[in-house]
Amino acid sequence: MSDLDTFRADTRTWLEANCPAEMRTPLKGDQDFCWGGRNFVFQSDAQKQWLDVMVAKGWTVPTWPTEFGGGGLSRKEEAVIHQEMHRINARIPLFSFGISMLGPALLKFGTDAQKAEHLPKIARGEIHWCQGYSEPGAGSDLASLKTKAEDKGDHYIVNGQKVWTSYADKADWIFCLVRTDNTGKKHHGISFVLFDMTTEGVEVRPIKLISGRSPFCETFFSDVKVLKSNLVGEEHKGWSIAKYLLTHEREMIGGSNEVGRPLHEIAAASLGLQDGKLSDPMLRAKIAEAEIDEWAFNLTVKRKLAEAKAGASLGADSSMLKYYGTELNKRKFELMMDASGHDGLEWESERSNDGKVARSWLRTKGNSIEGGTSEVQLNIISKHILQLPGA
Repeated sequence: MSDLDTFRADTRTWLEANCPAEMRTPLKGDQDFCWGGRNFVFQSDAQKQWLDVMVAKGWTVPTWPTEFGGGGLSRKEEAVIHQEMHRINARIPLFSFGISMLGPALLKFGTDAQKAEHLPKIARGEIHWCQGYSEPGAGSDLASLKTKAEDKGDHYIVNGQKVWTSYADKADWIFCLVRTDNTGKKHHGISFVLFDMTTEGVEVRPIKLISGRSPFCETFFSDVKVLKSNLVGEEHKGWSIAKYLLTHEREMIGGSNEVGRPLHEIAAASLGLQDGKLSDPMLRAKIAEAEIDEWAFNLTVKRKLAEAKAGASLGADSSMLKYYGTELNKRKFELMMDASGHDGLEWESERSNDGKVARSWLRTKGNSIEGGTSEVQLNIISKHILQLPGA
């Protein structure tokens, strides 16, 4: 057996012994996710047990260095863990923007003190992070942001507003883009800072979406004091950090196309089978096409991650992954509505888990806006990947 085969066998044995049965059942909604944070309330003893054993193993962040709470593993070993978790339908133990976005940025740009302070807490799920990027006048054109950080010696005073701040009403800390200089080009003078959401002057207002629910909020800053020790990277040069973090956000959004059971199983359960297959040949063909496209897309994501591990920069490729993943996700949930039959039309009932299918379908419409609109991603692809004339 190769070392990877041995690791897979050991991983399979460990997961079978340590993943509680309750954590091998489908998620019913946001309430079943483990977000972590200072005020998070576990839904069950099994949810806490699952997080605790994965934290102790370093497998909430398998590839992070062990000194920061990670497992110190390779990308291939991380892939094995995910594959073996999927095999037993194990839930992800911790959902965190700290893991998917801030953590990679701190590993690359943070000081030793910042890494030691924040990364272990992220790995253990002790701090719930939110992202302060978009503003009412600076969405896809993010570099036009106006939130101002005034230099006061050992600290900044921050004033401004952010919008579409996911889970800001539940977050403990925020990683935030602020303008520290307004005299040069708009990409210059942006800085990347961290601060506690309980700091005096921070106000959060939830926003409701078409689905009837929303993780989004408006966030207002009025004379918020931010210590300079919480400045990540160089002052005025936060745009490079912002771009790096956006590649991880776009990869995350593009890859968020998991609908639970395979589409063909959902369709079979909802619509029934005739002679061992769905009676609607058009729906059969569309489902098969979507599942093949998802398989090809996942292979492409793995290839790009392998290239990144070898030292290559994702760069504009993250826009390609974000755009295609977004469109695939929207298409899959359209098909899930079709495959669910009349059940997909339910909006409020215990049987439909409070209209999960319909609400999830409506939620995917936002995928083509968040993290940079699809139009902006196509412009980036045209200019930096296809190098089209005039792009």
